[in-house]
Amino acid sequence: MAISNVQSAATSAPASAQSSPLVMRIIGAVALAHLINDLIQAVLPSIYPMLKQSYGLTFTQVGLITLAFQLTASLLQPWVGYYTDRHPKPYLLPMGMICTLIGILMMSQVGSFPLILLASALIGIGSSTFHPEASRVARLASGGRFGLAQSTFQVGGNAGTAFGPLLAAAIIIPYGQGNVAWFGLFAVFALVVLYAISRWYANHLRLFKLKQGQAATHGLSKARVLSALVVLGLLVFSKYFYMSSFTSYFTFYLIEKFDLSVASSQLHLFLFLGAVAAGTFFGGPIGDRIGRKAVIWFSILGVAPFTLILPHVDLFWTSVLSVVIGFILASAFSAIVVYAQELVPGNVGMIAGVFFGLMFGFGGIGAALLGYVADAHGIEYVYRLCAYLPLFGILAIFLPRSKKA
Repeated sequence: MAISNVQSAATSAPASAQSSPLVMRIIGAVALAHLINDLIQAVLPSIYPMLKQSYGLTFTQVGLITLAFQLTASLLQPWVGYYTDRHPKPYLLPMGMICTLIGILMMSQVGSFPLILLASALIGIGSSTFHPEASRVARLASGGRFGLAQSTFQVGGNAGTAFGPLLAAAIIIPYGQGNVAWFGLFAVFALVVLYAISRWYANHLRLFKLKQGQAATHGLSKARVLSALVVLGLLVFSKYFYMSSFTSYFTFYLIEKFDLSVASSQLHLFLFLGAVAAGTFFGGPIGDRIGRKAVIWFSILGVAPFTLILPHVDLFWTSVLSVVIGFILASAFSAIVVYAQELVPGNVGMIAGVFFGLMFGFGGIGAALLGYVADAHGIEYVYRLCAYLPLFGILAIFLPRSKKA
């Protein structure tokens, strides 16, 4: 987006937003830190085939690795967000990355399944402290462009998730588990970035506390707000339960159905995750313009025809459809988070923690259950079953209309 467009949009923002001008360098720095955080996390599913072969794991055990990571990431996030909404802790960001660094170094050295679970859990704890605080910083620096800020922040994470498999294929798969330690260098760089962000955040705590005092202006009753949050939670469930089938098992699906190599399957996973990053980036700004509900409706329900066709096509169309599905499905999350934050103003961190927590929790539970289904019925059955999940998007009809920016 051109600088003049950003400036004109900021000028036209309401007076309340003018108290916090758009600070793109901070939003960009938070997005970069998110890229590194999620790039490190992406190492886990990327090395699943190697771990499965090295340790003789079942699909159920592979799913339990994802569950260990995503449960620690999901259960702690709302509480971290709730606490820091009331007691801001700017330097919690680099502290969380230290935990991630310990987890990734441990992952490079462990030699048993229980220790793999522990290392995965430590990486999850680092993630649980990162997302609520980083999401709050992005909103604080948004200048009222909440969708733009949330999408930029989120696309950093999706870009990291996309590049993770490529780097894992180049660094880890050919040379072994010990090379996971090289990803610790990314964590060290992220520590430097997060320390700089924390200093900016500490200097803007007064503005943060001012924004915390904002009252709700949507005119909805508490019961209506609660019902809308439940609907959003169900939509996140359908989205990330389906997404877990890709992030954890798409490589296995391609290897089994089309006899691809591990490296080729990682490339197809990268294409899917790249499409997810692109969809995330466009979803937030579009929501700023046309309303969050319209984006949510299109993203969840609109992807259903493509998910239903996917299990029945050849390799070429599998690649094409995976990109289309990734792009459309990803456009919803930024809109969902901003929509929920507007429903419950003054609880930015808690809402971010809840929905990032739901994202990781549903993804982890989905990975474990789908691993069991794959063991029992085969990996192709997983995609035929999950194809119906986007039909949950019809629930968006129960959301109250959001304001256009």
